[in-house]
Amino acid sequence: MDKNTIKTSCLINNYNYAKFLSEAIDSALNQTVKFDEIIIVDDASTDNSVEVINKFTQLANVKSILKEKNQGQLSSFNEGFLAATGDIIFFLDADDSYEPEYLETALKFYNRRSECDFLFCAYKKIGALEGIFQDDSVDLDLGYSVIRTLYNGEWIGSITSTLSIRREIVRKILPIPNIEDWRVRADDCLVWGASLVGAKKFYMSKPLVMYRIHDNNQYHNKNFLDIDKNYEYKRFWKRNSLFNSILQKNNFSSPLFLAFTSLNELKTIPCPKYQDFLTYLKIIFLFEHSLFWKIKGIVLLFSYFLKTLMTGKLKILKESKLLDK
Repeated sequence: MDKNTIKTSCLINNYNYAKFLSEAIDSALNQTVKFDEIIIVDDASTDNSVEVINKFTQLANVKSILKEKNQGQLSSFNEGFLAATGDIIFFLDADDSYEPEYLETALKFYNRRSECDFLFCAYKKIGALEGIFQDDSVDLDLGYSVIRTLYNGEWIGSITSTLSIRREIVRKILPIPNIEDWRVRADDCLVWGASLVGAKKFYMSKPLVMYRIHDNNQYHNKNFLDIDKNYEYKRFWKRNSLFNSILQKNNFSSPLFLAFTSLNELKTIPCPKYQDFLTYLKIIFLFEHSLFWKIKGIVLLFSYFLKTLMTGKLKILKESKLLDK
């Protein structure tokens, strides 16, 4: 499949980031391979964002959605996706930007790995703090993650601007009705949601996105924790509500033999990490109701662990590099 058969949409969500917005839009426009459409969703900004947006809407592949009411990031995702026509949807926060070869590199990845549903990449921190953030130094096939997300709450992905997802996956997630829960940090909905609806995830090690660190960046500065000491507790219940909404939308039912399904899901990761085995061991031990399958599942899991260890496919877990968003 080549570029001519893949239509691409870039969704830029913005709220009061006029001073960064032009750079974000320019980075999407100036790709070595062009986006078929760029959709800018403004969440009722009170600065001069609309003035900035209007300078670009004269271009044929740039569209804008100017909301009359501020409703948050998830609402912008919802409206942007409903207007998009691309086969692959790329997400970009208005205070971030792309390297010129980002889209070309991502499309080559999708062409090379046609089973890829969800791709995220390493990124560069710019602004108040600089550096490169990589989950790993090599590209990774992360397999499927329905079980480990549903039962263990695994968050397998990265920040909004590094994400691209096939349309058939996004339509199983968006639109999500509970927009008030996700006025910020709505990339959680994409990352968790993609896992729940069966996306095969991949990681691209080349840092092709620039993630801006600044005073108003809530994730990096953890301002939300200062404002609300119960933020993580509330987020847990929001996550449960989100999961229920997505599962009901897709008529999902829990597997009858969790141990068997867990082992099969683990096998979709070509080079699993030690931590992956511990995760599935925990799931089988805690959530498999059948004692027979619980014991059999643990035995089969250890057998597979030894096999991957002997064949050299086990990836040694490095020191954690979890993102402080």
